[in-house]
Amino acid sequence: MTQQMAALERVAGHERRFNALFEEYFDRLGTTLDTPAASRFTPDCLRLLRELSLRGGKRMRVALLHEAARLVTDRPVAGLDAAALSVELLQTHGLVHDDLIDDSPTRRGGPSTYYAYRAQFPDHPGAALGLTVLAGDLAFALSLRVLHDADLPAAVRQEMAEVQTRAAADTFMGQIIDLERDFAPSPDEDLLHRVADYKSARYSLLAPLWLGLLAAGERPAAYEDELRRYARLVGICGQMRDDYLDLFGDPAAMGKPTGTDIRDGRRSYTVVALLSAVSGTERAVVEAALGDPSGTPETLAALRDIAEERGVAAGLRDEMRRHAEQASQVAAGWRPRWREEAVSFFEHLPLWSVERAG
Repeated sequence: MTQQMAALERVAGHERRFNALFEEYFDRLGTTLDTPAASRFTPDCLRLLRELSLRGGKRMRVALLHEAARLVTDRPVAGLDAAALSVELLQTHGLVHDDLIDDSPTRRGGPSTYYAYRAQFPDHPGAALGLTVLAGDLAFALSLRVLHDADLPAAVRQEMAEVQTRAAADTFMGQIIDLERDFAPSPDEDLLHRVADYKSARYSLLAPLWLGLLAAGERPAAYEDELRRYARLVGICGQMRDDYLDLFGDPAAMGKPTGTDIRDGRRSYTVVALLSAVSGTERAVVEAALGDPSGTPETLAALRDIAEERGVAAGLRDEMRRHAEQASQVAAGWRPRWREEAVSFFEHLPLWSVERAG
């Protein structure tokens, strides 16, 4: 068996095991959480969080966490389950709020939390909005609570909670500059990279890396610069992939509609690259589509054709690969400090992401 096949089998194993763990966590939550007596809305909020949390996702954050611990040891490591629950509950928080900010009707093949509440309270839009915000806030609180309740030394619990608190704060600031970005007619590359770093890389990549190393007894602060560089490069690559798929992806495979960035007028990597590549009549077509919520599938198809003809799609794939190769070089530098098997996983991970976008 090749190293890549073995790594992919481990990722699948992490996913299966975690999905069972996550389901057990929500089964117990009703008895461990001090919910207000006679409240009808609280159990319903927990139900919606459970449904969203258990409804798909590749659990790559969980895989990153476990593989980070494997950099140090192949023995069982205490605290990984609590850390995995924390990173995925923080992800649930992000999905709930992302879908509210973006007014997204679907997520992971089902209704977003916001649209579920809108359907439940069609005559009370303020309540639907408020309950969505509170559902996301509750998921964030639970992501910290699960660490404070973990059967770990107090110092380790505290360090893990600090990692997640910093990751959450960075993500909130990332959301702010993400919205700010769309007020610029044509944001530069530095701003796009900064949004990707703050909004996704720090909580999706850096935090799981840090938590896994902490749980395994390593001191990640000694390697902060290279861990941050790796996470940032992979995060940029991942955001490029997401933006690329928003125009060129398959809605059925993604579990959400494409063209959202175009309809919302968002200055994503793909939109900025497209605007930079067109002029004259083609630019008029692109600008007319940007921010038009009624954009049709035919309009999106026309934009895809323009983007293909102007080399936008190929250019984005090249940029993804360039950042992926840089990240791979960072991970390769972890030899011989850490275990070869896990180093190889992190070395190949960025390129797998690019292949998924092709």
